[in-house]
Amino acid sequence: MVEFKKAKLKDISLMQEMIKPEIESGVILPRSNDEIATSIRSYILAYEKDELIGYGALKIYSQKLAEIRSLVIKREFRAKGVGSALVKELLKEAKEYEIEAVFALTYRDKFFINLGFEVVDKDELPSQKIWADCIKCKNFPVCNEIAVIYKF
Repeated sequence: MVEFKKAKLKDISLMQEMIKPEIESGVILPRSNDEIATSIRSYILAYEKDELIGYGALKIYSQKLAEIRSLVIKREFRAKGVGSALVKELLKEAKEYEIEAVFALTYRDKFFINLGFEVVDKDELPSQKIWADCIKCKNFPVCNEIAVIYKF
């Protein structure tokens, strides 16, 4: 059974180790330990027994908009409902903050569409997203990710 926990600073090394293959493949942008530490409160971890099997973060941009980011599930736990359950946890947190919409940039739009997200034009996203994160991407400025949004 999967258990969700808020991340703690001591979890950073485990999180970094787990995400290495996704960073190497270019699916997820690298973040330094300091970057993760400054936003540690935004991460939710998924555990099965005592094993970290996934995590994701909810970055809040404004009173109305947040982003699901750094979503990763260990390969052997994919297609088993862990990712969907984790996204639902992140959406639940966004709703508790009374955020109106949550977006994500993804290569797996169908996964998010199945959870109630809709595809939108990237121009609808906050410009600070582009300059803060996207500029670090090897594909910038030709982004091939798909923008999706969930509205409460």
